[in-house]
Amino acid sequence: MLLSDKYPFLTNYFTKAIEEKNRALPQSILFYGNDFSSQYTLANEIARLLNCKFDRSDDCNCLNCKWIRENTHPAVLTISRVDNKPEDDESKTVISIKQSQMIKEMLLSESEFHRVFIFCDRDENGNISGLNQYNFQAETANSLLKIIEEPQPGVTFIFLTRYIEDLLSTIISRSQCFFVPSFKKISRDYSCIEGIFTNYYDFERQEIFNISQKLNDLTKEHNIMEILDGIQNYILELLKNNPSNINLIKHIKLVEEAKIQAKLGMRPINIFDNLCLKIIS
Repeated sequence: MLLSDKYPFLTNYFTKAIEEKNRALPQSILFYGNDFSSQYTLANEIARLLNCKFDRSDDCNCLNCKWIRENTHPAVLTISRVDNKPEDDESKTVISIKQSQMIKEMLLSESEFHRVFIFCDRDENGNISGLNQYNFQAETANSLLKIIEEPQPGVTFIFLTRYIEDLLSTIISRSQCFFVPSFKKISRDYSCIEGIFTNYYDFERQEIFNISQKLNDLTKEHNIMEILDGIQNYILELLKNNPSNINLIKHIKLVEEAKIQAKLGMRPINIFDNLCLKIIS
Protein backbone atom coordinates (compact mmCIF):
# COMPACT_ATOMS: atom_id res chain seq x y z
CA MET A 1 0.00 0.00 0.00
CA LEU A 2 1.27 3.45 -0.93
CA LEU A 3 1.93 5.83 1.93
CA SER A 4 -0.50 8.31 0.34
CA ASP A 5 -3.25 5.67 0.51
CA LYS A 6 -2.48 4.75 4.12
CA TYR A 7 -2.12 8.33 5.41
CA PRO A 8 -3.88 10.61 2.88
CA PHE A 9 -4.23 13.59 5.23
CA LEU A 10 -0.61 13.60 6.39
CA THR A 11 0.93 13.00 2.95
CA ASN A 12 -1.35 15.62 1.36
CA TYR A 13 -0.51 18.14 4.10
CA PHE A 14 3.25 17.77 3.72
CA THR A 15 3.17 17.60 -0.08
CA LYS A 16 1.23 20.86 -0.29
CA ALA A 17 3.43 22.52 2.35
CA ILE A 18 6.50 21.66 0.26
CA GLU A 19 5.05 22.47 -3.17
CA GLU A 20 3.06 25.64 -2.46
CA LYS A 21 5.12 28.78 -1.95
CA ASN A 22 2.50 30.47 0.25
CA ARG A 23 2.64 27.62 2.79
CA ALA A 24 5.51 26.90 5.12
CA LEU A 25 6.70 23.46 6.14
CA PRO A 26 7.32 23.24 9.89
CA GLN A 27 11.06 23.06 10.48
CA SER A 28 10.57 20.95 13.60
CA ILE A 29 8.07 18.10 13.34
CA LEU A 30 6.99 15.65 16.05
CA PHE A 31 5.26 12.38 15.13
CA TYR A 32 3.61 10.40 17.92
CA GLY A 33 1.69 7.11 18.13
CA ASN A 34 2.31 3.38 18.39
CA ASP A 35 3.41 2.66 14.81
CA PHE A 36 7.07 3.67 14.74
CA SER A 37 7.71 2.03 11.38
CA SER A 38 5.11 4.27 9.72
CA GLN A 39 6.45 7.33 11.56
CA TYR A 40 9.93 6.59 10.24
CA THR A 41 8.62 5.99 6.71
CA LEU A 42 6.74 9.30 6.82
CA ALA A 43 9.87 11.11 8.02
CA ASN A 44 11.89 9.67 5.13
CA GLU A 45 9.13 10.54 2.67
CA ILE A 46 9.25 14.18 3.81
CA ALA A 47 13.03 14.11 3.29
CA ARG A 48 12.51 12.63 -0.19
CA LEU A 49 9.94 15.27 -1.18
CA LEU A 50 12.26 18.02 0.04
CA ASN A 51 15.23 16.70 -1.95
CA CYS A 52 13.62 15.25 -5.09
CA LYS A 53 15.01 16.86 -8.27
CA PHE A 54 12.12 15.88 -10.54
CA ASP A 55 8.34 15.56 -10.07
CA ARG A 56 8.22 14.13 -6.51
CA SER A 57 6.19 11.18 -7.78
CA ASP A 58 6.04 7.98 -5.74
CA ASP A 59 8.18 6.15 -8.30
CA CYS A 60 10.72 8.91 -8.97
CA ASN A 61 14.18 7.39 -9.34
CA CYS A 62 16.36 10.49 -9.27
CA LEU A 63 19.63 10.14 -7.38
CA ASN A 64 18.29 11.86 -4.25
CA CYS A 65 15.18 9.67 -4.11
CA LYS A 66 17.31 6.58 -4.67
CA TRP A 67 19.73 7.53 -1.88
CA ILE A 68 16.90 8.20 0.59
CA ARG A 69 15.18 4.89 -0.17
CA GLU A 70 18.53 3.16 0.43
CA ASN A 71 19.12 5.18 3.62
CA THR A 72 22.44 6.46 2.23
CA HIS A 73 21.67 10.14 1.55
CA PRO A 74 24.48 12.35 2.93
CA ALA A 75 22.06 15.02 4.19
CA VAL A 76 19.28 12.80 5.59
CA LEU A 77 20.51 11.37 8.88
CA THR A 78 18.90 9.11 11.44
CA ILE A 79 20.01 10.18 14.91
CA SER A 80 19.63 7.39 17.46
CA ARG A 81 21.66 5.61 20.13
CA VAL A 82 23.21 3.44 17.40
CA ASP A 83 23.13 5.68 14.31
CA ASN A 84 25.56 8.42 13.33
CA LYS A 85 27.81 8.40 16.35
CA PRO A 86 31.09 10.35 16.26
CA GLU A 87 34.14 8.10 16.39
CA ASP A 88 34.98 9.08 19.97
CA ASP A 89 31.39 8.64 21.20
CA GLU A 90 31.27 5.64 23.53
CA SER A 91 27.63 6.07 24.63
CA LYS A 92 25.47 3.05 23.82
CA THR A 93 22.05 3.69 25.34
CA VAL A 94 21.36 7.37 24.60
CA ILE A 95 21.48 10.05 21.94
CA SER A 96 24.50 11.89 23.22
CA ILE A 97 25.81 15.41 23.64
CA LYS A 98 28.55 14.50 21.14
CA GLN A 99 25.90 13.74 18.52
CA SER A 100 24.29 17.10 19.25
CA GLN A 101 27.67 18.80 18.78
CA MET A 102 28.21 16.88 15.54
CA ILE A 103 24.93 18.25 14.16
CA LYS A 104 25.85 21.81 15.15
CA GLU A 105 29.21 21.48 13.39
CA MET A 106 27.55 20.11 10.25
CA LEU A 107 25.27 23.15 10.13
CA LEU A 108 28.27 25.50 10.08
CA SER A 109 28.81 24.59 6.42
CA GLU A 110 26.42 25.06 3.51
CA SER A 111 24.79 22.17 1.72
CA GLU A 112 23.30 21.76 -1.74
CA PHE A 113 20.69 19.46 -0.18
CA HIS A 114 17.81 20.02 2.25
CA ARG A 115 19.15 18.53 5.48
CA VAL A 116 16.79 16.36 7.52
CA PHE A 117 17.62 14.94 10.96
CA ILE A 118 15.32 12.12 12.08
CA PHE A 119 15.53 11.54 15.86
CA CYS A 120 14.33 8.16 17.11
CA ASP A 121 15.44 5.08 18.99
CA ARG A 122 16.82 2.10 17.09
CA ASP A 123 18.30 -1.11 18.43
CA GLU A 124 21.22 -3.15 17.10
CA ASN A 125 18.83 -5.22 14.97
CA GLY A 126 17.47 -2.14 13.22
CA ASN A 127 14.10 -2.01 15.00
CA ILE A 128 12.74 1.53 15.25
CA SER A 129 11.08 2.78 18.43
CA GLY A 130 10.34 6.12 20.04
CA LEU A 131 12.23 8.74 21.97
CA ASN A 132 11.74 9.03 25.72
CA GLN A 133 13.37 10.51 28.82
CA TYR A 134 15.84 7.62 28.98
CA ASN A 135 17.25 7.53 25.44
CA PHE A 136 16.89 11.27 24.71
CA GLN A 137 17.82 12.92 27.97
CA ALA A 138 17.25 16.53 28.98
CA GLU A 139 20.91 17.56 28.66
CA THR A 140 21.07 16.51 25.01
CA ALA A 141 17.62 17.85 24.15
CA ASN A 142 18.42 21.22 25.71
CA SER A 143 21.67 21.45 23.76
CA LEU A 144 19.64 21.37 20.52
CA LEU A 145 17.07 24.00 21.45
CA LYS A 146 18.78 26.99 19.84
CA ILE A 147 19.22 25.36 16.41
CA ILE A 148 15.62 24.07 16.56
CA GLU A 149 14.22 27.43 17.66
CA GLU A 150 16.25 29.40 15.10
CA PRO A 151 16.75 26.87 12.30
CA GLN A 152 18.72 27.64 9.19
CA PRO A 153 16.89 27.59 5.85
CA GLY A 154 17.00 24.14 4.33
CA VAL A 155 17.07 22.25 7.64
CA THR A 156 14.26 20.14 9.13
CA PHE A 157 14.17 18.23 12.43
CA ILE A 158 11.79 15.29 12.91
CA PHE A 159 11.19 13.57 16.26
CA LEU A 160 9.47 10.19 16.70
CA THR A 161 7.84 9.14 19.99
CA ARG A 162 4.95 7.15 21.43
CA TYR A 163 3.49 9.86 23.67
CA ILE A 164 4.05 13.60 23.30
CA GLU A 165 4.73 13.76 27.04
CA ASP A 166 7.77 11.49 26.61
CA LEU A 167 9.72 14.45 25.21
CA LEU A 168 11.00 17.57 26.91
CA SER A 169 8.34 20.30 26.94
CA THR A 170 10.75 22.73 25.28
CA ILE A 171 11.09 20.37 22.29
CA ILE A 172 7.31 19.99 22.11
CA SER A 173 6.73 23.75 22.19
CA ARG A 174 9.13 24.28 19.28
CA SER A 175 7.59 21.54 17.12
CA GLN A 176 4.39 20.97 15.19
CA CYS A 177 2.90 17.69 16.45
CA PHE A 178 1.11 15.09 14.29
CA PHE A 179 -0.57 11.89 15.47
CA VAL A 180 0.25 8.89 13.28
CA PRO A 181 -2.48 6.26 13.74
CA SER A 182 -1.62 2.58 13.77
CA PHE A 183 -3.41 0.14 11.47
CA LYS A 184 -1.63 -2.89 12.86
CA LYS A 185 -3.73 -5.64 14.39
CA ILE A 186 -2.71 -5.61 18.05
CA SER A 187 -2.88 -8.70 20.23
CA ARG A 188 -4.68 -8.22 23.55
CA ASP A 189 -3.63 -11.56 25.01
CA TYR A 190 -2.79 -11.65 28.72
CA SER A 191 -2.93 -15.39 29.34
CA CYS A 192 0.69 -15.54 30.54
CA ILE A 193 -0.05 -13.43 33.63
CA GLU A 194 -3.54 -14.79 34.32
CA GLY A 195 -3.86 -16.07 37.86
CA ILE A 196 -0.81 -14.05 38.95
CA PHE A 197 -1.56 -10.43 38.14
CA THR A 198 -5.27 -10.44 37.29
CA ASN A 199 -7.35 -8.63 39.92
CA TYR A 200 -4.16 -6.81 41.01
CA TYR A 201 -6.30 -3.95 42.35
CA ASP A 202 -7.48 -6.26 45.16
CA PHE A 203 -3.97 -7.17 46.30
CA GLU A 204 -2.67 -6.04 49.69
CA ARG A 205 0.58 -4.13 50.08
CA GLN A 206 2.20 -7.03 51.92
CA GLU A 207 1.73 -9.19 48.81
CA ILE A 208 3.81 -6.93 46.55
CA PHE A 209 7.11 -8.77 46.63
CA ASN A 210 5.42 -12.16 46.43
CA ILE A 211 3.61 -11.08 43.24
CA SER A 212 6.83 -9.59 41.89
CA GLN A 213 8.67 -12.87 42.47
CA LYS A 214 5.92 -14.83 40.67
CA LEU A 215 6.21 -12.51 37.69
CA ASN A 216 9.98 -12.92 37.74
CA ASP A 217 9.54 -16.72 37.78
CA LEU A 218 7.58 -16.39 34.54
CA THR A 219 10.78 -15.25 32.78
CA LYS A 220 11.86 -18.92 32.78
CA GLU A 221 9.13 -19.56 30.20
CA HIS A 222 8.40 -16.14 28.69
CA ASN A 223 10.38 -13.15 27.47
CA ILE A 224 10.07 -10.20 29.87
CA MET A 225 8.48 -8.09 27.11
CA GLU A 226 5.77 -10.75 26.68
CA ILE A 227 5.04 -10.58 30.40
CA LEU A 228 4.88 -6.78 30.40
CA ASP A 229 2.69 -6.86 27.28
CA GLY A 230 0.38 -9.26 29.12
CA ILE A 231 0.13 -6.90 32.09
CA GLN A 232 -0.54 -3.96 29.81
CA ASN A 233 -3.14 -5.86 27.78
CA TYR A 234 -4.97 -6.82 30.97
CA ILE A 235 -5.07 -3.20 32.14
CA LEU A 236 -6.27 -2.10 28.69
CA GLU A 237 -9.15 -4.59 28.97
CA LEU A 238 -10.05 -3.04 32.33
CA LEU A 239 -9.87 0.42 30.78
CA LYS A 240 -12.34 -0.55 28.03
CA ASN A 241 -14.98 -1.09 30.72
CA ASN A 242 -13.83 1.84 32.86
CA PRO A 243 -12.76 4.56 30.36
CA SER A 244 -12.86 7.35 32.94
CA ASN A 245 -10.57 5.57 35.42
CA ILE A 246 -7.51 7.83 35.52
CA ASN A 247 -5.55 5.35 37.63
CA LEU A 248 -5.71 2.72 34.88
CA ILE A 249 -4.26 5.21 32.41
CA LYS A 250 -1.44 5.94 34.87
CA HIS A 251 -0.82 2.21 35.27
CA ILE A 252 -0.51 1.72 31.50
CA LYS A 253 2.15 4.43 31.41
CA LEU A 254 3.98 2.77 34.31
CA VAL A 255 4.12 -0.46 32.29
CA GLU A 256 5.53 1.55 29.36
CA GLU A 257 8.28 2.79 31.69
CA ALA A 258 8.96 -0.80 32.75
CA LYS A 259 9.37 -1.77 29.08
CA ILE A 260 11.93 0.96 28.63
CA GLN A 261 13.81 -0.28 31.68
CA ALA A 262 13.79 -3.79 30.18
CA LYS A 263 15.27 -2.48 26.92
CA LEU A 264 18.01 -0.77 28.93
CA GLY A 265 18.98 -4.12 30.46
CA MET A 266 17.63 -3.63 34.00
CA ARG A 267 17.22 -6.90 35.95
CA PRO A 268 13.67 -8.32 35.64
CA ILE A 269 13.21 -8.74 39.39
CA ASN A 270 14.02 -5.04 39.93
CA ILE A 271 11.63 -4.06 37.14
CA PHE A 272 8.80 -6.11 38.64
CA ASP A 273 9.53 -4.84 42.16
CA ASN A 274 9.33 -1.21 40.99
CA LEU A 275 6.21 -1.82 38.94
CA CYS A 276 4.33 -3.62 41.67
CA LEU A 277 5.28 -1.01 44.26
CA LYS A 278 3.84 1.73 42.07
CA ILE A 279 0.71 -0.06 40.86
CA ILE A 280 -0.47 -2.08 43.87
CA SER A 281 -1.92 0.23 46.51
